[in-house]
This record gives sequence, C-alpha cells and structure tokens, in this order.
Amino acid sequence: MTSLDCPAADRFVADTWARELVPALQHYITIPALSPAFDPAWEANGHLERALEHVRSWMAARPLAGLTVSVHRLPGRTPVIVADVPAFGPAAPAPGSPSVLLYGHLDKQPEMEGWRDGLGPWTPVLDGELLYGRGGADDGYAAYASLTALEAIQRNGGSHARCVVLIEASEESGSPDLPAHVGALAGQLGPVDLVICLDSGSASYDTLWLTSSLRGMAAGTLHVSVLTEGVHSGSASGVVPSSFRIIRQLLDRVEDAATGAVLLPEANVEIPPYRRAEAEAMAAALGEGAGVGYPFLPGVEPMVPGGAEALLARTWRPALSYIGADGLPPSGRAGNVLRPFTGLTLSLRLPPTADPEAAQAALAARLTADPPYGATVRFDNGGSAPGWNAPDLAPWLRAALDRASVDAFGTPIQLMGEGGTIPFMGMLGERFPGAQFVVAGVLGPGSNAHGPNEFLHLGYARRLTSIITRVLDSHTRA
Repeated sequence: MTSLDCPAADRFVADTWARELVPALQHYITIPALSPAFDPAWEANGHLERALEHVRSWMAARPLAGLTVSVHRLPGRTPVIVADVPAFGPAAPAPGSPSVLLYGHLDKQPEMEGWRDGLGPWTPVLDGELLYGRGGADDGYAAYASLTALEAIQRNGGSHARCVVLIEASEESGSPDLPAHVGALAGQLGPVDLVICLDSGSASYDTLWLTSSLRGMAAGTLHVSVLTEGVHSGSASGVVPSSFRIIRQLLDRVEDAATGAVLLPEANVEIPPYRRAEAEAMAAALGEGAGVGYPFLPGVEPMVPGGAEALLARTWRPALSYIGADGLPPSGRAGNVLRPFTGLTLSLRLPPTADPEAAQAALAARLTADPPYGATVRFDNGGSAPGWNAPDLAPWLRAALDRASVDAFGTPIQLMGEGGTIPFMGMLGERFPGAQFVVAGVLGPGSNAHGPNEFLHLGYARRLTSIITRVLDSHTRA
C-alpha cells in the first residue's frame, strides 16, 4: 500500500496551480517564443532564450530534495532544460534502478489570425477555468505540472524513482534538435522504464484520455516554374501552361481529389483490429458526432460521418494538407499576369506504423517524375517524423491509471488514437523498447492548439497533475 497521502497531495496540487502555476504560465504566454521553423533568427531575436530562462528559473527554485536543473546546449541547436531529481521516499528504488523520463516543450506555433476580441496569442486572459494564449496548453504547462507532481509526492509521504525532466525547444518544428541532445545525454539518462509525456490531447474534459497512437508525418514544398518572369495573361494564356494547373496535375498523382484518399502505397497501412475496436469503444463513449466536432461553417459536411470511421480517419489513415503557398499575390493586388511559378507546402500525416522515410521518398518521386510540358519541378524536403503505436499497458500501470482516474474524474481511463505527431515518442520507443508510456495532455475540445483562441483547461490540468503524482508513486512498487 502507498504511504502517499493522496487527499493532501491533491490539495497541494490545487493550491500550487492557483498560487504559482497560473501566474507563471501567464508570464510565459507573453513571450513570443516561436519554434525555429517559424523564427529562423531565433538566436538573435532571443525569445526562445527568454522563455527557456523563465521556465528554468521556476524549475530551479522548487524545494525538491537533490534537484539539479541545467541547460544542455549543442552548437547550432536549440537548447534543452534538464531537471534531475534523485529517487525519494520509503519505497524509493535502489541506486542504479531505471529512471522515469518526463517530457515537454516550450517552443510555440505562430500567432495565426482569427483571435476573438480581447484575446491574442501573447495576451494571457483568464476566463473562469480557461487560460487563453499561445503555448499554455501546447505545451508550456508540462514543465510546471511535472515538478509540481514530484513536489506533491515529497511533501505528502510518497515515493518516486529517479526522475529526469526534459523540456525541449524545437518540438513544433518536428524536434530536429532533440535526437542529438538525447544522444549526448545518454549517459545521464541511463536506463528508462517509464516515459511520461504531457503533450497530447483528450477527447473530453470528464475522464483521463490516454494516447495509444500518434501519426507520423512527411512534409515538403512543391515548386512548379514555367517562365523566367510574369507575362500579361491576355497575351500568353492559351500558349504558356499555367504553373497552377500543372501543380494540380501533379497533386492528382498522390491524392484522389474527389475523396481525399492518399494514393501512395507507402503511406497506407492495415489498421490493427485492436485499434479499430478501440475507436469503436471511443465512439460509443463520446456519442453522436464523435470525431467530427470541428467549427464547420453552416452547410459544410465532414469527409466521413461521425463515429469510429471518423476517429480512424484522423488517427490511422493518411491525409494530405496544403498549409502554405508561394507565388500567389493577395487578391487585392493581383494583376492580369500569368505567374512564373507556384509553390505549395504539403503536410502528409501518416499512419502510426508507416515508414516516414519511405513515404517521404515516394511522395517526392511521384511529384517530380516526368513533369507536364517539361516544366521545372522540384520538391524541397521538409523532413519526416515517425509515428508511434503504444505498447500494451503493464498490469500495474493500467491499475494505477484506473485508480487515479476514478479518484480524479469518477471514471477509469479511456484510450484514444491521436492525429498529431510527437517525434520524440517514436524515437524513445526505439531507444527504450521495454519502457512503459503514459502519453496524455490537455488539448481537449475547443482548446484549438496551433490555431486562434488556444486555451488551457485549468481544471483538467490540475486533475492530470494529480494523476501523474499517483502514477509516479505507484511506479515505485511495480
């Protein structure tokens, strides 16, 4: 039996959130710490460094036994905060036992347009249980919640293994810098048997949703050029092929325009029966409209009806999105000119078990082979990232999570696939094949990560922090 005083730990977590975490997050939200992909001059601009120092100083001030907090730096790469907390408590594992790795990030997505009046990306606004602003939910809260959970254990009679908290600064760019850091830190990390990641989502705010899979990604920018300079459309159209029409033809090679189906064999996998059953259980729990709760305009219909098929469409099937464009002037400044080139940035979400490098290579090959009219076509590789399919939960972990979820929400955990990508999970799955994973997060309905009006649901974040407290304590007796 645990010696952790769970009610007292919960009270500590709630008080710390109200007294310290909310003000700290409000300050963090004011810092426009864009990820390097969106701020190539991040070193000169200094915003990532400001966010890093704000988070580092808060972490270093925590009264945790033996805590050390450092910043790991590699030339030309974004830094990583490393917090190391020795094993603690009456059930603490012996020295040399495997550690727990807790993960979060502090870099942010761009501002985006469409914020409601009174809201903005760098303006923290507290409205009841919702804290608006960029990065609070994705994923600034993770560093604060992780150390608060450890402090709740140490103050209230509990135990935890050695814990290492990694807070990176390039996740929103696909974590290009993290593998080098993890490799350099391998000796310090040592063996790991439990990974806790707080950068995922939830399907509702009334139970604990544990992420069972993540999609991978392949990305790049397709350029089609036909002229050395723009020419009068009245003079040239009908003779000079449109770069936009050529790009449409190329895209038809990789996506069915009528259905959205991705036509690359390398991007498709057989959905495991147990994940299909999981989607059906999730749809039953969420009820009518499961999987299609997005802000559609009136009259717009989803690509698939709600239910298990919608959930699988966003978690186990590939999908191609067009997230940027070059060569197209704003409509108000568009003259009657046949443009010399068109560029589109593509984001291809991949099933969790698809090979991202193979999909990336197939995408590039299909788009650039035998271009129509002999146009100049190139595909600038935007990188790929692996998906992740969770291992089965160990009996001790499933029992601990269920107990903690019942205490926090009154219901046991629910499993869900997630449509986003956390490259770190795929990398860790390969590095620590015997580890257990707890991947969860606060990005629930309406939280709108990456978009306007992003918010952190404080009630859910508090409960998740308390759940992590119980899991870390239970881990010492696994």
